[in-house]
Amino acid sequence: IDKYEAHVVEVVELPAKKPAKKGQKPKLSTKAHSPFADVEGLRVKALSKQGALPQAYISRDQAEAACKEAGKRLCTDAEWVQACKGKKPTLYPYGDTQQPGRCNDSGTSSFNHYFGKGGGPADKSTYTWENMNDPRLNQLKGPLAKSGAFARCKNGFGAHDMVGNLHEWTAAPSGTFRGGYYLDVTINGQGCDYKTTAHHAKYHDYSTGFRCCKG
Repeated sequence: IDKYEAHVVEVVELPAKKPAKKGQKPKLSTKAHSPFADVEGLRVKALSKQGALPQAYISRDQAEAACKEAGKRLCTDAEWVQACKGKKPTLYPYGDTQQPGRCNDSGTSSFNHYFGKGGGPADKSTYTWENMNDPRLNQLKGPLAKSGAFARCKNGFGAHDMVGNLHEWTAAPSGTFRGGYYLDVTINGQGCDYKTTAHHAKYHDYSTGFRCCKG
């Protein structure tokens, strides 16, 4: 399993200098992609690197394609949970009791900042697809952290940020994400047992991210 949540680069075809021969594949290159923008209609490749802002605004199916582009795959649900709990299984990557702030799980609500009244709780009517995918949401100082920024949020396998920061899609075809995000690591289960199954595989919002597995 990758040590860090994934960020992505766009995969693009280089302009051909002369007509391609039959069966010849186009030459490819990559370019940067903003982690604050979705990847709809793009060919993207997953990368895992400390110090990068992980990619949010991504669906399960898009995450799967990005892992495949990197020669990897999405982790199965069982793999993800086993990796999160570490070599000596614990409820959180670092132990059985939550320690607020050890992982990125005590952030401020950027959604309330933009869509709440005076910064207070946002009305349910504001939770629209457009608002949930607003590119401003992860750009405020405080919510989303760079991969590995919470140095003590790792387990015995050396995997960082498996609880908090961003939800992480698994390979479950119906749509499952794990681990919670920077505002919640308890509502749908505790720590590594956190599990959300309420969204289909093409759903995405400002809280949904991923990491890849190989083998």
